[in-house]
Amino acid sequence: MLGKSYLTKQASLLLEFARTTSDSDLSAKLISKAADLKSQADPLPDKDQGPKAPDVSPGDPAGS
Repeated sequence: MLGKSYLTKQASLLLEFARTTSDSDLSAKLISKAADLKSQADPLPDKDQGPKAPDVSPGDPAGS
């Protein structure tokens, strides 16, 4: 699953491209896709909630 920050960044890039193009059809499609990405990102938590790394004792590079 893609994270909120990734989806938000992609949406921002699409909006930036939409502002710079002179093709109104392309601009509308980019804005629509950015809105889709934003709607996917909105319900996601702000931070990655994936599994955490196991605790490793300091000074023990092997973790054993």
